Amino acid sequence: MLGGIGLQEKTKKEVYAWTKSIAFALIIAFICRNFLFTPTTVYGESMEPTFQEKDRVLISKISDIQRFDIVVFNAPDEDQRHYIKRVIGLPGDTVEMKDDVLYINGTPYEEPYVKRKSDITLKVTSDFTLKELSGKTTVPNGYLFVLGDNRLKSRDSRSFGFISADSIIGKVKLRFFPLQDVGIPK
Repeated sequence: MLGGIGLQEKTKKEVYAWTKSIAFALIIAFICRNFLFTPTTVYGESMEPTFQEKDRVLISKISDIQRFDIVVFNAPDEDQRHYIKRVIGLPGDTVEMKDDVLYINGTPYEEPYVKRKSDITLKVTSDFTLKELSGKTTVPNGYLFVLGDNRLKSRDSRSFGFISADSIIGKVKLRFFPLQDVGIPK
């Protein structure tokens, strides 16, 4: 009889310890997912060749956003959707495309991440200036200018204008699926 009571007490303590551990793990997971990191899936072909349809990525919700970072944000033109694009213009930047060359603040930039056909005569990005898009020549404070890497098949700032910095969900830090492509995206 005495051994039975000791066993019951030991079992209660073990169940309590497991319950505490599981609750603690769930709280930590909730905090990480909602405030630090979250996984998401890439849909569409607008970021090819950098990302393919159904790639899974991890985004950081606490990273500073720099030019050429890849970000996930709330779609400005569709409810309940997220877009993944590359940041091209930061607040105060002048962005222009002339003869398929990107100019930021008057400086030309190579874009090795842009999907190009083998036929170099095909322009992948038509000429534009921000003045044509919004009546302003610079990216306003609190906004970003974003483009997809597959310029021929991307809905981006060329079609919906600047995106609010507040709409950013996070910066892409890691591709974790498919397994053969695991790593930090360029």
